[in-house]
Amino acid sequence: MIFFRYQMFRFIWLAKPTGRYLHKDHQLWAPLTLADFEAINRCERSLPKNFNFAGDVLDQWSQKEKTGERPANPALWWVNGKGAEVKWSFEELGSLSRKAANVLIKPCGLKRGDRVAVILPRIPEWWLINVACMRTGLVFMPGTTQLTAKDILYRLRASKAKCVVVSEEVVPAVESIMSECPDLETKLLVSPHSKNGWLSFQELFQSASAEHSCVETGSQEPMAIYFTSGTTGAPKMAQHSQSSLGIGYTLCGRYWLDLKSSDIIWNMSDTGWIKAAIGSVFASWLQGACVFVHRMAQFDTDTFLDTLTTYPITTLCSAPTVYRMLVQKDLKRYKFKKLRHCLTGGEPLNPEVLEQWKAQTGLELYEGYGQTEVGIICANQKGQEIKLGSMGKGVQPYDVQIIDENGNVLPPGKEGEIALRLQTTRPFCFFSEYVDNPEKTAATIRGNFYVTGDRGVMDSDGYFWFVGRADDVIISSGYRIGPFEVESALIEHPAVVESAVVSSPDPIRGEVVKAFVVLSAPFKSSNPEKLTLELQDHVKKSTAPYKYPRKVEFVPELPKTITGKIKRNVLRDHEWGRT
Repeated sequence: MIFFRYQMFRFIWLAKPTGRYLHKDHQLWAPLTLADFEAINRCERSLPKNFNFAGDVLDQWSQKEKTGERPANPALWWVNGKGAEVKWSFEELGSLSRKAANVLIKPCGLKRGDRVAVILPRIPEWWLINVACMRTGLVFMPGTTQLTAKDILYRLRASKAKCVVVSEEVVPAVESIMSECPDLETKLLVSPHSKNGWLSFQELFQSASAEHSCVETGSQEPMAIYFTSGTTGAPKMAQHSQSSLGIGYTLCGRYWLDLKSSDIIWNMSDTGWIKAAIGSVFASWLQGACVFVHRMAQFDTDTFLDTLTTYPITTLCSAPTVYRMLVQKDLKRYKFKKLRHCLTGGEPLNPEVLEQWKAQTGLELYEGYGQTEVGIICANQKGQEIKLGSMGKGVQPYDVQIIDENGNVLPPGKEGEIALRLQTTRPFCFFSEYVDNPEKTAATIRGNFYVTGDRGVMDSDGYFWFVGRADDVIISSGYRIGPFEVESALIEHPAVVESAVVSSPDPIRGEVVKAFVVLSAPFKSSNPEKLTLELQDHVKKSTAPYKYPRKVEFVPELPKTITGKIKRNVLRDHEWGRT
């Protein structure tokens, strides 16, 4: 990581005044404010013709730092747990990202609209390069460093990426497939070490100018592409615009994340997922909050808890899997420095975990549900009653409903597909399209609804319960079984640390429920046959008996992915011989 000795950069300041100005009401030139963005997000005000997150949001917070309108918190606070630390104000983030922008445009030879694959771990350069892409009008495509050579090859070829930006551990995978990527022109390495055939970001950055004028991007101009896994075929390329990400998470930041400019948020998401964009870039920086980052290449509960007791983190957001691991510890022994608001998303939250977390910390867990394509759809928000097992109510600006296969709204209590009612125009905060896949794009619309592909139930109070992906639902002997219900039952047993439930082929029933189970330490030496029967009986008692797992496999760990959906996809494919 090239910014360990970050102090030298604290003296690089902007040579030009920041802040871009947009035309307002066709009469005055004035900067858009946070209140303007909220009104646009609520669809109470029209989308401006032009918008750029770097120029219209980040540079405005830089100005507020100068005038004392924003607290002295950093914009980005990064630690690696080994003594290295980076703290950047919005002013410094602006200056450094301008240098990074000049690296991308000049020596890399990229131009507005080019696509850039960014495969980096949680290091400060990930944020710099993302913002640099915004400043230059480049389309960034984040990817996790866990991608295989085959994954990277597909992404580079499908997107026709002009540039790939990687850390050292990804280099061998890229080099093994780059001869099959005719559109790839530039390879940029983020490392203190140089390598033949690669441009060195460190060397180019040190000599780059901090003078750069932010491009005037259109609000609907492409900003990012996220690869989303489907039930069949290769991942789809969900493209987002400058405004869908840059303005579309304003209300999320205020109401679900409950952020103010004095807050410090720690979002644990991998940089390859859109949850990193939500919690570690757009929703947080729209509110002027500080984004806290721990390098933590491998999750460790002790390191995690020590971080919460050492740093003044006010807001925590992580996947339910993390909370499941944390509640195995005696949390009452820890005194969290400033923590006041805890969030979770990416997969359903087991009610028992929520109860255990609150009992041990005194803090609620506010679950949110969303998709790469459309952002946050439902959430438990401050001031609302939390119903155990529910993912909350629909959030603005969406009208969330449960519909049947014909697009008819179902009454409360009836299971169907979770869908968003469409008005006369497509919401600006939606993804623009699945690139080069008009059929899949069109398939997301059913009548007057956008269909999520997730199944759920709404109660009479407007709270939603997640049942499972339409493709996750297990149909055994004619019964429909949601995997999450079985997982929730299993997690209640003291032997179970984590589980993933999928369908498994069966010659009689077509498919049956199979549970992959990670055991807690006291049960690892148990007789597997007896423990299997015990878990099966437990599930029969906890939920409808037909849902119990007819097959149980004890495993040391589940696939290392961010969400339960992806874990199930991996395990189901293995179970059905698709891998």
